[in-house]
Amino acid sequence: MDQVEFSLDGQPFIPLYSLLKVEGLCESGAMAKQVIDAEMVSVDGEIETRKRCKITAGKTVEFNGNSILVTP
Repeated sequence: MDQVEFSLDGQPFIPLYSLLKVEGLCESGAMAKQVIDAEMVSVDGEIETRKRCKITAGKTVEFNGNSILVTP
């Protein structure tokens, strides 16, 4: 599994679907929402189905063999 870090750059959070799009794991926001609906994304080891789930520093998002650690 590949792990990368994503910095919030002082922002309090990023919506889950936006993180997948920004990190290039999904081609579009619509595609990101589809994979979240299909229960293919987990946050801290738990399947997440809320597209706008607020991802804050310290959380780890996993999708399709990729892991993203969110930093402040």
